[in-house]
Amino acid sequence: MSRPAPQRRLTLLVIALLSACAAADAGMAEEVGFTPSPGNAFGAYLAGRFATSQTDTRTAADSLLAVLRADPDQPEVIQRAFVATLLDGRPEAVRLARRVPDNPLAAMLLAGTDAQAGRWDRAEQRIRGLPRQGASPILQPMLLAWTLHGKGQTEQALALLRPLAESGRLRTLYALHAALICDLASRQREAERFARIAIGGEQPVTLRLAQIAGGILHRAGREEEAQRLLDALGRGQEDLLVPATPAAQREFFATRAVAGPLEGMAEAYLALAGSLRRQEAAEFSLALTRLALRLRPGFAPALLMAADALADEREYAAAIAMLDQVPPGDPLAAVAGLRRASALDRLDRTEEAIAQFRAIAEANPRAAQPHARLGEMFRMRSRWQEAAEAYGEAIRRIHEPQAAHWTLFYGRGIAHERAGQWPAAEADFRRALELQPDQPYVLNYLGYTWVERGENLQEARRMLERAVGLRPQDGNIADSLGWALFKLGDIPGAIRWLERAVELEPRNSVINDHLGDAYWAAGRFREAQFQWRRALALGPEGDEGPKIEAKIRDGLPTPPVAENRR
Repeated sequence: MSRPAPQRRLTLLVIALLSACAAADAGMAEEVGFTPSPGNAFGAYLAGRFATSQTDTRTAADSLLAVLRADPDQPEVIQRAFVATLLDGRPEAVRLARRVPDNPLAAMLLAGTDAQAGRWDRAEQRIRGLPRQGASPILQPMLLAWTLHGKGQTEQALALLRPLAESGRLRTLYALHAALICDLASRQREAERFARIAIGGEQPVTLRLAQIAGGILHRAGREEEAQRLLDALGRGQEDLLVPATPAAQREFFATRAVAGPLEGMAEAYLALAGSLRRQEAAEFSLALTRLALRLRPGFAPALLMAADALADEREYAAAIAMLDQVPPGDPLAAVAGLRRASALDRLDRTEEAIAQFRAIAEANPRAAQPHARLGEMFRMRSRWQEAAEAYGEAIRRIHEPQAAHWTLFYGRGIAHERAGQWPAAEADFRRALELQPDQPYVLNYLGYTWVERGENLQEARRMLERAVGLRPQDGNIADSLGWALFKLGDIPGAIRWLERAVELEPRNSVINDHLGDAYWAAGRFREAQFQWRRALALGPEGDEGPKIEAKIRDGLPTPPVAENRR
């Protein structure tokens, strides 16, 4: 089933960083029927505001800069133009930042500019002046520590981070930056201690954390500890990144993650950008990655983060342009290639995407991810046989499947089932459940398909009851259980669960159709007719429309055998 498109917005930036919107002006323009045009400043302003709401950073920056050329002293326009130029990576952002001194993003940008020029005292002053609200209190200690280190005051920098690194829910973040500063200052024993604090926190080990902390441990002769960090990543999800040979691991850990305080500040911005993106704050995440890239141009992790934020807002062409900046020899180049292929597919440049996936697979013969992503792309486009073959190649590249690999068997099972190869599909679903016994979507798919085929109905019922218990708010799973009860002759139970499914997924044609069948079997003919008409109005797939029309006309003499699978 299709997922609803994410709403495009700049909520955090508009609420937290900008002045109030000029709603009255927009309303007046609408009232008089004003049409934005490139030659009119107010039209350009409206175009810039609309582009901003769509995260079209290029158009927003162009339009708002045009407004400023015509009327350079409008405070709100200056604020909006600053944010737009920052998000689009324009050099004008620095000039505009000087005109919005109360904007925390402007203060951070100017602090970075001062640091790049060696004006560490001025950078420190700007960072100390950040507001004690929003994201600033999280960033301020790290940025301040790096400016102190830039001034040669390493002890003061560590004194600032030490209490934060040793307690509190963000100790992983602060300990990691303390470790980086100690590593640069050749204070190896302290670097090791902070690195262990960082990896011992509640946060999961990410690739970047493993590289930073593992590199410190590896260079200190603690190779086994560094190796355990790599093992914790789970090779199935990161097989393009995790070095598999001793030589590759030595190279992975050899270079320090940051070469100086400017790169350390960029690392701080990147860490918070990742956290905000996980909280669906893609726009603020993009702003922070732009700050990181100003301090560290070509920084591949920041380029990937920015591309992901743009892709979240469906700006796929802009995401591709960002990914194209990742240097070809960078360890993240293959990952950038996968992201680029996915973005090409979303732009319906599917053949280019296929070629890119296959090129990455050929260049990385031990990696499963290129074929896994290719299989997912084929499956989303209903190219079932090609999807099954791609998933199969991904599975063949895995030495010993782990729990995380259930998705490959599940994806191939769906492809096999849709291609009419049920024995192979059933085997894949069973294998997925061996790897992840309580995976609700596998339980649902296998149980529902058994019901549709009239096979293993009691086992299907038990599976679906487990799936409902695991995902009680999922209307599709509630529908599957209701349909199984219908096939088993438990009409009251079927109605109870199908009504629940319609509550959860009211605009699903299949579920409304199923409820109509259950009502008819219970003698509730008028309600059945209503549900069937509703199912028909919701646009049934394939040849289901004529079947529903026949039921509306003739009723249902016997319980139907539906053919919809999910």
